[in-house]
Amino acid sequence: MSVRLYIGNLPKEEIDRQDLQAVFAAEGDAVTTKLIKDRKTGKCRGFGFLTVNNDEQADQIIEKYNGQLFKDTPIKLEKALPRTKGDEGDEQAPKAASNPTPSSNKEGNRRDKGSKKSKRSGGGRETTTTADSDAIRPDPRWASELEKLKQMLAAQTTN
Repeated sequence: MSVRLYIGNLPKEEIDRQDLQAVFAAEGDAVTTKLIKDRKTGKCRGFGFLTVNNDEQADQIIEKYNGQLFKDTPIKLEKALPRTKGDEGDEQAPKAASNPTPSSNKEGNRRDKGSKKSKRSGGGRETTTTADSDAIRPDPRWASELEKLKQMLAAQTTN
């Protein structure tokens, strides 16, 4: 059974998989590397993965290479967390676990938005006349200030 190792603290510049593979070349062909790159820039995201044959070999590689310099930075090696179904990388595991929560929040947000709209429209009906109901609604952030100005103008015209 193969074991994946996380390789961290890689330099965030343009490096190739072959550069990383060269570090572990002494371990033979049984060791494969995967460098995680940014899709837009093509630069390394600062981590990658190493696949080895078994746990014993994984432990030996961690002891041997953890802290070794790679392009002037010490690399960090540890056993990678297991993937969950549907994930492309280990980074997405927390997102996948939290996906059910946001979908339920979206429903809640829809309700909140609907209730906010009803509050706004209800508040607007109380403060405006029926002739104003066909008019464009003011920005809710300034509605109270506009209402004060309307009242001041109305008071001036009646005097």
